[in-house]
Amino acid sequence: MDQLAAMRSFVAVVDQGGFAAAGRGLGLSGPMVGNHVRFLEARLGGLLLNRTTRAQKLTELGHAYLARCRRVFAELDVADAEAQEMLGVPRGRLRMTAPHSIGATVLPDIISDFLKEHPAVKIDLHLDDGRLDMLASRFDVAIRVGDLEDAALITRSLAPLELVVCAAPAYLDHRGEPSTLADLTTHDCLDFAGSSTPGTWHFEVPGGTKEAKISGPFQANSGFALRAAALAGFGVVMLPKMLLREDIDSGRLIELLTDFRPQSRPVQLLTLPDRHPAPKLRSFVDAVVRELGPRAGS
Repeated sequence: MDQLAAMRSFVAVVDQGGFAAAGRGLGLSGPMVGNHVRFLEARLGGLLLNRTTRAQKLTELGHAYLARCRRVFAELDVADAEAQEMLGVPRGRLRMTAPHSIGATVLPDIISDFLKEHPAVKIDLHLDDGRLDMLASRFDVAIRVGDLEDAALITRSLAPLELVVCAAPAYLDHRGEPSTLADLTTHDCLDFAGSSTPGTWHFEVPGGTKEAKISGPFQANSGFALRAAALAGFGVVMLPKMLLREDIDSGRLIELLTDFRPQSRPVQLLTLPDRHPAPKLRSFVDAVVRELGPRAGS
């Protein structure tokens, strides 16, 4: 038998003055309410009520147990109220992971605006260009670049990541500027160590894509490390445009092969399966999709 239901019946008997009245208030029969009280008495090993044909009076045990029951139900009411508040107002800590190219460029403004709107939320942002296990690392939300490997995750598509090919003026003064994709084979190219196709860059051409084989003296699993190497004149780099935009605008890097378009990379916003996601997660996902979704800025 449900102990909480039995406790509610006991409290109702005291408040309503009898089994029949308690049953009407609870939607139960009088005998069922009596069964609930007897269940509690058997569980406790003593009488809660002294019963007569006309009334029921609390025993000493009944007085003490009644007070405890009221405290339990008061705590349950508080718990329900807090849960309902949490479901209505975003609050609590949100753990997120994203690649450096996105997490250090466009995400800070989105997070700043979100936290101003939802001051009861705290966000922990972990930047990593690898693919961390969301469940094992206890992340609530992740942004991933490339093809999705875990079909169990909930996916929201974001705008594709545009790439550019660049090099520093000092490198180009020394090695010259490539004018065709084939020219890349004669240049020092800085490759992303986490690429699914190492040693190959992909470009969009009419009717499909074209590969360019590349090699060079340095590779790294960090876009920032590759950017630093390119700025130092180590070679040609292909990286997200958002990561290099300021360098290109300032002339620190020169955009190359502008007649060719590097193949963009798919970007997804990922969350763990949850039929009832917390308001903090729902609200943050909506904010990111609003700013970075496929139609953002259109």
